[in-house]
Amino acid sequence: MPRPARLLAAVLLALGITHAHAYVTVYSQMPFGDSTSSSVIATASAVPDAYNDPTQLTAPALPSPAPATSFNLQLAASNGSVPGLSIPIPGTFYGFSVEMSVSNQILGKNASLLQVPFLNLMSLLKARGGGVHIRVGGNSQETATMVAALPNGTILEKAAVNTQDTTQTPALLVAPGLIYMMANISALIDGVKWYLGVPMNDTSNLRLQIAEYGEQILGDNLLGLQVGNEPDLYGGNGFGGRPKSYSPQDYFTEFGQEMAGINADTSIPVKKNIVGPSVTGATWSPDEVFATGYLSAYASNLAFISVEKYPDDNCQAIFGGASAPKDPQTEFPKYLTHAAGAGIIAGFLNASVQAAALGLPMLMFETNTASCGGFPGLSDSFGAALWALDYGLTMAAANFSGALLHVSGASVYYNPFTPPPTNQSSYHSWTVAPIFYSTLGVAEALGPTGTAQVVDLQANGASDYTPAYAIYENGAPARVALFNYMTDPSGASAYTASVSVAGLGLSSVQVKYLASPSVAEKYNITWAGQDFGGAYASDGRLQGNLSVSTVACANDVCAVPVPAPGFALVFLTEDSFSEVNPAEAAVPTFSTTTTKAGRAAATVTVNASVLATSNGHGGPGGKIVLGSTSQEGGAAGLGGKGRGGGSVLVAVVVGAAVVGWRI
Repeated sequence: MPRPARLLAAVLLALGITHAHAYVTVYSQMPFGDSTSSSVIATASAVPDAYNDPTQLTAPALPSPAPATSFNLQLAASNGSVPGLSIPIPGTFYGFSVEMSVSNQILGKNASLLQVPFLNLMSLLKARGGGVHIRVGGNSQETATMVAALPNGTILEKAAVNTQDTTQTPALLVAPGLIYMMANISALIDGVKWYLGVPMNDTSNLRLQIAEYGEQILGDNLLGLQVGNEPDLYGGNGFGGRPKSYSPQDYFTEFGQEMAGINADTSIPVKKNIVGPSVTGATWSPDEVFATGYLSAYASNLAFISVEKYPDDNCQAIFGGASAPKDPQTEFPKYLTHAAGAGIIAGFLNASVQAAALGLPMLMFETNTASCGGFPGLSDSFGAALWALDYGLTMAAANFSGALLHVSGASVYYNPFTPPPTNQSSYHSWTVAPIFYSTLGVAEALGPTGTAQVVDLQANGASDYTPAYAIYENGAPARVALFNYMTDPSGASAYTASVSVAGLGLSSVQVKYLASPSVAEKYNITWAGQDFGGAYASDGRLQGNLSVSTVACANDVCAVPVPAPGFALVFLTEDSFSEVNPAEAAVPTFSTTTTKAGRAAATVTVNASVLATSNGHGGPGGKIVLGSTSQEGGAAGLGGKGRGGGSVLVAVVVGAAVVGWRI
């Protein structure tokens, strides 16, 4: 056999995977009855593709009484005298939770063919926050089984969907190509790191091959292994055959069985990288799990404390059932208030304190606007972008170290980004949703240093419509984040925040605006003058000219206007701006190697020896401008500004003993 195949066979034998997928037991998922469980995939007939849905809501009425339209924000000159300041928060705070069963749509087709728009989007975030953290898992991880290979070089194969399952999540067969694909992404973008979901639906027959492959192939780019996804919903939903009486003590016991298996497995060399308990709070709180002795019993394995929470659900609209239907227009105002984020995390604050005391990062491991696919017109609106920005900074101020926005199939309204259907990929590009802008804003607010500390300023008399945060970096004030949730075309609800820092000697500040005419808007949205276009219009790069405002200061006071609606990120120093606003040429972009309508596309060449030795530390290195993903016109050359061509895959050609192989 060819050398790559011999290498793969040796790896499979070493990991004890000797069977083909035909001999694998398929674990069907039991019904979910609880509407609070996280959504994954709706059937194609249940709802239209979300990016084709023209539903647009109406902006809520202005509050009465209205908040003041001018107020002062006096910042301390150092972090030593700031009450309520968070622990240091990394710029990788906002990452993504990719449902395992659709990872071959989002990340790439296989280890050799990667999605170009995805690479470009991750490159934008890496340039601002220093990296991107991505989880591949979700409900579909619970029924996943690693197999030696799948027909035709595919990496995922789904069993029949159980129509009684609320989330419509199929059982999965997973080939090693999934892990190699993740490794190739990390090799191309240094700083992309991963969490992997490990099945826990059958603790009498542990299936740890996903963990074994993750350790061996991803190396330092594997952040952690999630064991158990939303275990507090196992019993109420009958998931995995658990009885309705399934309790925190039952979970403690089963989790211990998984840890014993991991600790005894010599193919899993890193033992202390486990993510748990990943409860939603709907049935058990984290505190009830901790009361079993969970934290002390598994201290040698736990590296992250995790929870998962959606603030609402749209399950009745998608799946029917006994739950009451919900009107997106009625739900919309609930998201357009500063109190929304605080309400989501209220039940997890004690867990956050305990995580900090143990020196463990606290993660919101899966979240988004609403489970069961989100709300049309709400989850894909500018209002959702403001909500996610505020929610993210609320979590950071409460000592969460990260949060992952869930990404699923084409029928989901809350996706930050969605590829076109496979049969349209030759002429349609991706759709980048408003909520993705939130991840850019949070990455720029926190920066790449890992020293950012966040405090809620309780601005404007603690108004729920005009919240503000200060971000301290290396102990000094660096940025201010200002929100305006109100929509008022007259301009009367715009406000001015007078920002001052004693002794800083401010002569001017730079400001970037996330702007749109209405919180209900879906596509007319810009971040500092740039956007991703409308539906089917994005290759993952920002389009248009960057527009940064300069606000003059007088007597060390800077009067920063904030439109209604809008978000303003104020950069107090040159360094705080430059470190998250690299030159365009310094941000890697990627091109395709597939053909479109018989024409050859630009080719990415990646040195195999670089991939072979990178292991999370390397990649192509330096300034990487690998060309446009567009084949339209002369602007599509290396580093060109061509927009959104339809071809979406980049081939990564590697040698035998590297992080991927040709399929």
